[in-house]
Amino acid sequence: QVQLVESGGGSVQAGGSLRLSCTASRSIVPSTYVTWYRQAPGKQRDMVAIIMSDGTKNYLDSVKGRFTISTDNAKNTIYLQMNGLKPEDTATYYCNANFYGVTYWGKGTLVTVRS
Repeated sequence: QVQLVESGGGSVQAGGSLRLSCTASRSIVPSTYVTWYRQAPGKQRDMVAIIMSDGTKNYLDSVKGRFTISTDNAKNTIYLQMNGLKPEDTATYYCNANFYGVTYWGKGTLVTVRS
């Protein structure tokens, strides 16, 4: 069993920045992929950013150039740096990691962007 705990959410003015963190209860090195998702009220959960085990990164089109996913393996932590935030980025953000075919989720952290 792996626990994932997100932090770093909050309320920020449009154009501002936040850095989300997701700390795992074990090493993330053997993960197949690690991902950030988000879900706005009344909407489906969308993948925002992903890092594959080979280091390949992909992003939701609407966040490309503004968000950056990264990992610190020594700290078992996955980051999402979010710059140029827009009101439409308002959502609960979840991290997700896949280990040996089993997917684990955190409980989420709320990001609110004020216009």
